[in-house]
Amino acid sequence: MKQRIHLRVNGENYEVEVEPRRRLLDVLREDLGLTGTKEGCGTGDCGACSVIMNGKLINSCLKLAVSADGADILTIEGLAQGGTLHPLQEAFMEQGGLQCGICTPGMILAAKALLDENPHPTVEEIRFALAGNLCRCTGYTKIIESVQAAAEKMAAA
Repeated sequence: MKQRIHLRVNGENYEVEVEPRRRLLDVLREDLGLTGTKEGCGTGDCGACSVIMNGKLINSCLKLAVSADGADILTIEGLAQGGTLHPLQEAFMEQGGLQCGICTPGMILAAKALLDENPHPTVEEIRFALAGNLCRCTGYTKIIESVQAAAEKMAAA
């Protein structure tokens, strides 16, 4: 039996009817058309499906949509404002922190969650914050440099 849930995603309110066993990842991608959130492993190990829910980074592949009822969710699509990329998105492009794009949305949101709590992280703090996000393309150096560059940009703004 479907349940009606209410979500606020990227500043927009949605009402969706979902099966109790549906994952938040599937609702975001299939029902709301927000395909920036990726499915990598489906087991919460890779971080490709990371979103920020109620201010905390979560793996949307592990979250049942019904348990997100009433939540405020930020996906990669909501990061840019008025057609202007977020400093993290700019830094990932400028520093070469993105490659194939599968991990990038989750990496950027993990970095945002970090910078929201700690605007001046050390390299070790960045590594720790990104530890739940796997990348098979870059070797992480460019990703860490991207987060550092974004932190500097945001501090200067």
